[in-house]
Amino acid sequence: MLSLLMQHVAQSGSDAAAAAAADAGSSPIFWFIVLGYFAVVLGFGSYFARFNKSTSDFFFGGRRFSWWLITMSIVATGVGSHSFLKYSGKSFEHGFSGSMAYMNDWFFMPLFIFGWLPIIYYMKVRSIPEYFERRFNAKVRALATGVLLMYMLGYVGIGLLTMAKTLGPILGDSWSLMEIIWVVAVVAGVYITFGGQTAVIFTDLLQGFILLFAGIMLFILGLNWFGGFDAFWNILPTEFKLPLSNFNDDPGFNFVGIFWQDAVAGSIGFLFMNQGLVMRFLACRSVDHGRKAAAFNILFALPISAIAVSCAGWIGYGMMTQDPTLVSPDTDPDTIFVIVTRILTTKAGFGFFVAAVTAALMSTVDTLINAISAVFVNDVYEPISKLRGIHHDDKHHLKVAMVASAAATVIGVGAAWSFSLFDNLYEAHGFFHSTFTPPLVACIFMGIFWRRFNTKGAMATFLAGTVMIILGRLLPHELIEPIAHGVPSIDPETGEVLSTPFKYIGALYNLMACFGSGIVVTLLTEKDNKDLEGLTMFSLTAARRMFKGSEPNDRVGFPQTVTYELDTSLPIGAIRMDREAMNHLAAEQGDLAYICDKRKWLGGLRSAHAHFDGVHNSGETVLLSQDIYDNGHFLPGKLLVVEKEF
Repeated sequence: MLSLLMQHVAQSGSDAAAAAAADAGSSPIFWFIVLGYFAVVLGFGSYFARFNKSTSDFFFGGRRFSWWLITMSIVATGVGSHSFLKYSGKSFEHGFSGSMAYMNDWFFMPLFIFGWLPIIYYMKVRSIPEYFERRFNAKVRALATGVLLMYMLGYVGIGLLTMAKTLGPILGDSWSLMEIIWVVAVVAGVYITFGGQTAVIFTDLLQGFILLFAGIMLFILGLNWFGGFDAFWNILPTEFKLPLSNFNDDPGFNFVGIFWQDAVAGSIGFLFMNQGLVMRFLACRSVDHGRKAAAFNILFALPISAIAVSCAGWIGYGMMTQDPTLVSPDTDPDTIFVIVTRILTTKAGFGFFVAAVTAALMSTVDTLINAISAVFVNDVYEPISKLRGIHHDDKHHLKVAMVASAAATVIGVGAAWSFSLFDNLYEAHGFFHSTFTPPLVACIFMGIFWRRFNTKGAMATFLAGTVMIILGRLLPHELIEPIAHGVPSIDPETGEVLSTPFKYIGALYNLMACFGSGIVVTLLTEKDNKDLEGLTMFSLTAARRMFKGSEPNDRVGFPQTVTYELDTSLPIGAIRMDREAMNHLAAEQGDLAYICDKRKWLGGLRSAHAHFDGVHNSGETVLLSQDIYDNGHFLPGKLLVVEKEF
């Protein structure tokens, strides 16, 4: 394997990567592993399709899952295929600071946990644009829908492009970039079209573990190649070990620009306006479980993820320093993950790592395609049907959601082609984030945390903010340079004015344009004469009361393990227990209940929400209404655990 790479000393880094990867791609064991993974993914989609009985199941998995299951799903969603190539590339160029964007969520997670999450959960918001109509009006909802759909379709395109760039060197010249994109898109589209959110969550459970395991295993293999951590650490230059890049003196990569682009525009966008991520949290069994998932992700999963996606760049730089004939200094950063992985592994191992990146792609794309179909059904198809006086049942909407999923996959292919025109994935992803997220980020943030923010201000945020963003692209030196924190607009090597200056700092200008437009117009116009109960973080108690339909019961009770019986005479969504069990639960009639299979490792797959409707005298048995029995997917003879929610 080493001798094969040594034959390409005269070639560029990307050529060497292509040769080594193509050699692995000719191995039957490589394709057995990769295609076997695809088969497993499709199998998951087919199996979990049977749990889709409604659009609530398809989009939100029935709002039933435990925090640990959602956590791994969030990991797989956040660590996309672009992450491995994007962060490995930047880490190869700049060292440990290439992964500094992973520190950003710490700033904003508390606002998400205690503000946005309880609002969207308790108000039973099905999509982000729906929140905009409740908070403002239908026009603002329409604007938010358009921007959000473009954002998510673009994200799908980036994911497909990344996978094509990974498989391109392996497949060689016999496959074009677009042919690879189409094949990957078909596989991703098929299983999400039929599997829905439940398939996404359980597939991502597998893929989340694969992603973290693969990344950490690659790091361990790299350290072993150097002869241990000390040897690896000592070969790196001092500037390569810094956690943050230079503040502003590199126009191609600087801390202040990455902060505004990835920390503010990117991280707030991902946490607050990524419909796919929002749907993950809405699939939790409760707000408390959503908070646990978010906290565990920040405290444990994200640090591990940062190492997993960036380590190939660190290792590649160390290899280049030690032996430039092995990893060429002119290596294309987007190929360093492929090069390092091929050097450190056998052909079978290389197949596993390619499958891991495929897992990353699937985990990102499946989430977004499912989210796009949710937005299309809830915010485009259903409102238009109501305007025409047409009412469709839930089964019809489920079919429309599946068609929308397929269509989103096709459109994502077109987006992938447009992003392929950028120099590298990091720039493509950065441009995308900094351009499309600011209007939604500003509108959501002010809507949640500023009661005075009104409908006219929201309209200005989208319309005037977008106009200012376009002007900033056309006149960067006039509009962006004054607030660029001293980031140079001149190439330090050639002395020429950069054709695309302020690649990252432009996000600050875009955010200022959107926030400024909304703030100025709001202050110059009258308050909305509208009930905002439950729609801002200052009225969460009201939101909780509205979610239940009565005053919450927060008395502490104890879960009860019981057998169950079906009682078709019970009203929809109702259960009954004996008086002793109700006392142990500290429950009263009308309180909310959560019923699940006793086997905790299912993560809530067989569970349902209900309300207590009186008592019975049948002993340690819970009586279930027909819909609770059907929606819970309970198995005969299995014990159930009943908990009072509030």
